Amino acid sequence: MGYLRAVNEARLFVLFGGTSGERRVSVASAQNVATLFSQAVLWFWAPDGRVIVCDRDALLAHERPFEADFEPPSEGAFASIEVALDHLRERDPDSVVVLCLHGGTGEDGTIQRLCEARDLAYTGSDSDASARAFDKVLAKSIVRAEGGRVAESIVLPPDDVIAARAAIEEVIAEHGRAVVKPVADGSSVGLFHARSLEDARAIANEVATRGVAYLCEAFVSGPELTVGVAQREDGSARVLCASEVRLDPGHVFDFAGKYLGKGTIELTPAQQPEAIVHAAETLALLAHNALGCEGYTRTDVIVSDRGAVFLETNTLPGLTKASFIPQQVLVKGMTLEEFLRTQIQLSIERRDRARAERKGVER
Repeated sequence: MGYLRAVNEARLFVLFGGTSGERRVSVASAQNVATLFSQAVLWFWAPDGRVIVCDRDALLAHERPFEADFEPPSEGAFASIEVALDHLRERDPDSVVVLCLHGGTGEDGTIQRLCEARDLAYTGSDSDASARAFDKVLAKSIVRAEGGRVAESIVLPPDDVIAARAAIEEVIAEHGRAVVKPVADGSSVGLFHARSLEDARAIANEVATRGVAYLCEAFVSGPELTVGVAQREDGSARVLCASEVRLDPGHVFDFAGKYLGKGTIELTPAQQPEAIVHAAETLALLAHNALGCEGYTRTDVIVSDRGAVFLETNTLPGLTKASFIPQQVLVKGMTLEEFLRTQIQLSIERRDRARAERKGVER
């Protein structure tokens, strides 16, 4: 009863949008969450930095969120995310920020640090774990240190097209194929597959214009699974379910495949032998715990002939109707609302523990 009362009485602020390339996915996540919590306040973090208080009907009426930008009326906007969170701290300090942000400053620990500095409850992992998971190079090193197998990779020289091309060509020569992706980003934004020397040349030139660090990873062949892991009420983590991604010939699992259904088939639960599913789930749970994650995560894994290989962990995976976590929650026998209410309660308890610890130190 106390659990339900705490969640029901908490005022919810759904924060979505942001400045990353995953902004449209974030809008679609917020649309799905808004249907579950009719009283929640909706905050759209606009690309120009303002935070706009959104009308629920306007958000739900927005069509084709993965393809078209959401542009709500600008009246009633806070000048910045810092001003918005300051307002929350002063006016509603016991509220909860439900993070429907993906990528960039929404997932790399930035927004989490801003909430922590203001003693605000928020869903998902804390700032340190978010930063660790968001940096693919660091995340791989941590998972490897805990015994997990990772895909071989190299960070491309940021300002040297010739050296970057040579590095991609080397990976292709050794492994037959390479995957080039940002060190810190998600939703397959800015991802390239290199199969030839011509690909290496074109990708190296394109990456040089992006202004962000890129990673060249050896292509791993095998079933591709993505595994949700969630924190229980007692703080421990459990696997939700493994989903499987199958690609049509000639297609890759990029943004269009993931959110527009082009050339991909998603199966939840995964339709693979039990040993393959178990290997993927075991690695995902290892990664979640090794990175110090809380709330819920989704880890991408490929199960090769040598075993499960870690690709990356997302600390704020999508909550859209097309996303894996909502699918996996249903397989686990929960509604998405029940699942999110648990996440909200966990965020309240984390904030309350931090408050208690701070009072203890002050004494």
